[in-house]
Amino acid sequence: MFGELGAADTRHEQVVFCQDPDSGLAAIIAIYSTALGPALGGTRFYPYPSTEAALADALRLSRAMAYKNALVGLDHGGGKAVIIGDPTRDKSEALLRAYGRFVQSLGGRYVTACDVGTFPPDMDLVARECAFATGRSPEHGGAGDSSILTAWGVYQGMRASAEHAWGGPSLAGRRVGIAGVGKVGRHLVEHLSAEGADILVTDVSGHALALVQAAHPDVRVVADTEMLIRSDLDIYAPCALGGALDDDTVPALTARIVCGGANNQLAHPGVEKVLQDRGVLYAPDYLVNAGGVIQVADELEGFSFERAKARASGIFETTKRVFALAEAEGVPPAVAADRLAEARMSQVGRLRGILLPGT
Repeated sequence: MFGELGAADTRHEQVVFCQDPDSGLAAIIAIYSTALGPALGGTRFYPYPSTEAALADALRLSRAMAYKNALVGLDHGGGKAVIIGDPTRDKSEALLRAYGRFVQSLGGRYVTACDVGTFPPDMDLVARECAFATGRSPEHGGAGDSSILTAWGVYQGMRASAEHAWGGPSLAGRRVGIAGVGKVGRHLVEHLSAEGADILVTDVSGHALALVQAAHPDVRVVADTEMLIRSDLDIYAPCALGGALDDDTVPALTARIVCGGANNQLAHPGVEKVLQDRGVLYAPDYLVNAGGVIQVADELEGFSFERAKARASGIFETTKRVFALAEAEGVPPAVAADRLAEARMSQVGRLRGILLPGT
């Protein structure tokens, strides 16, 4: 299954290739850092066109998880796993349990959870072979759907962005365009609607749009993302695919703020500077969408929704810290967020060099 591979990112601590031909499992586990604790990140089940593409995704996503976990104050490093295949066709109990045994073989260096193509019932199966799976179903003591707190965190980041841009956190009367109203986007609509925002949405799924309109008849639907970004917006919220902010999108933006739940919104390095030069305030995606990982990390302590929500609410203050540092140092918010994350990994991570009895 695994073919010739290009050079791996040498900054990663460990990359593990996992294969079980009988179940069809072909997976890659990438651990970027354990400086702050066991690497935590989801398992993505996706039909990658090649092993090289799967490896590149695992490396990129695991690095992002390290920065995300550090920035929101979790005692976890960053990791990510990818399973190569079509989850609608290839997923099986045997495959997931074989994958669980590979996670277990790492002895706790990597803690897995849900991601694209995997869900709480899948983590329940992984956990039958593994003590290091979170994001499980409520029936098995887990937290269930992490999109609830992901959306809550995005909402808090949006409020902090409004305060920085306009002097107050209220979103009442602000026109917000949401691209993608799946689980996260749909919950975000609920928060914004309750506050009295003017909401425009688009999605490739007619079913997703119908669900939103049934619950919130005042929400307006536009044909596609291209039309949405050219609409007269105060805030643009990418909540679907990564790479939403590219060389075509950014010049067309009318919004003063970009704050959404999608991962890896900046299509390439340099986009953050173009946004800054255009006067667009960008709330770093890996910060504002961290509510989900906060939720699954809380599950490891014995899940309390109230405790996890309180921690996710802290995204408001962290976003304000990022904007303040960016302004003070004259850098884009994405750069400021990286600096804060790197500082915590360095300052707190170094404490592991202090030997404790029995370790």
